[in-house]
Amino acid sequence: MNTIAGTRGHRVDHGRPHAIGPASSSTEAPSEAEVRARKMALRSSVIGTALEWYDFFLYGTAAAIVFNVLFFTKLDPMMGTLAAFGSYALGFVVRPLGGFVFGHLGDKMGRKNVLVVTLLMMGLSTTLIGVLPTYASVGIAAPILLTLLRLVQGFAAGAEFGGAVTMSAEYAPVEKRGYYASWPGVGVALGVVLSAGAFALVRMLPEADFMSYGWRIPFLLSSIGLAVGIYIRLFVQESPTFEKMKARKTVAKAPVKAVWQEQKRSLLIAIGARFSENTAGYIFQVWALSYLTTQLKVPASIGLTAVLIAAGIGALLNPVWGALSDRIGRRPVYILGILVMIFGALPFFWMLETRETPMIIGGFILMIVFGLYPMFSVQAAFFAELFPPRMRMSGICTARELSSVITGGMAPVIATGLLAYYGGSYYPIVAYIVFMGAVALVALLVAPETRGIVYDEDQ
Repeated sequence: MNTIAGTRGHRVDHGRPHAIGPASSSTEAPSEAEVRARKMALRSSVIGTALEWYDFFLYGTAAAIVFNVLFFTKLDPMMGTLAAFGSYALGFVVRPLGGFVFGHLGDKMGRKNVLVVTLLMMGLSTTLIGVLPTYASVGIAAPILLTLLRLVQGFAAGAEFGGAVTMSAEYAPVEKRGYYASWPGVGVALGVVLSAGAFALVRMLPEADFMSYGWRIPFLLSSIGLAVGIYIRLFVQESPTFEKMKARKTVAKAPVKAVWQEQKRSLLIAIGARFSENTAGYIFQVWALSYLTTQLKVPASIGLTAVLIAAGIGALLNPVWGALSDRIGRRPVYILGILVMIFGALPFFWMLETRETPMIIGGFILMIVFGLYPMFSVQAAFFAELFPPRMRMSGICTARELSSVITGGMAPVIATGLLAYYGGSYYPIVAYIVFMGAVALVALLVAPETRGIVYDEDQ
């Protein structure tokens, strides 16, 4: 018997086969229909997450390259960039609200419907950004409308990854939960690749054409992704774990409240664990693009290419990290990523300072592939195992989105502010990255090893 934050659970023998629900300890092999449903859920998680996070990361890329010029025109370049990242950060401010609302609905009404609604909200708001008038056309209304659409993006994003992770983990065999739950992370990586790739392509246009209409194309393409994503998600069956809870009438009446009352330790561990991963994700995949172009005067295409390559490799290796955690545990793989972030931050800036393309690409590969993704891939199964089924989606969404306000959303703003205050020195930013890594390391050191944990659906 194992206890996680006061909740009963037990481990399983990884050498034996198990039925599809993570809460099941049956030794019966899954039926052909169950295998098909599992594969469809996995495809839906990857494709839907890729499309939704394409939308979310697209804004960050545009904030680093375009929005500071077209929507915050009256400010000097540094303040314009800061204002653009400020509007970017506001999307994170509302993410906890989206996490509370949709996490609650996901635990009360099912995971599938929530994922359809969040994808619809994200796709529509992103498409509308592509048709917004600029400051030159409508004045102050332009940044206000841009910020409002960013808030809609943030509200939807509050439950997207948490819902996709919950669905994947609850369809997975116990002994392969790390592998299965890592696939939504592949979707996020693909979202980064698609957003960086779309901007890299339109950056090939003449500068005047790019600033006039080219930057809008990646946002307008979201409408195509929205149609594809909705079509796929409508055909996915509900999570088998949630269906069992419904049949047993053990669905939580107030899942968010239950998380705070019964799973506070797990919640704090999950929040702390995200400090390094979430900060790293937005420093190295978003803010560093601005640093390269504004501070080092490196062409934006080089930074976009570096992120494209690193995120692409990260997407390929994400299931590898997840499978490794099924063999050696969640904590060792997660801690590996934290240590790379802590000890690799300074070398990353040294490599960027060379202004040489191979070194820049190498720096991004170091921090994204071997720092960010070991944490990110394992986090999915780790968080799903920290919280019992009746409050799982609420627990994951609450932990992720509360930490997002402190870490991911504020990371580009803090980094830009530190750079301005210290006259362009990157050492304070290195110290910031190391501090966030230290917080995450403490959280992992006090966390239980969750690999193989099994719950009953009524817990």
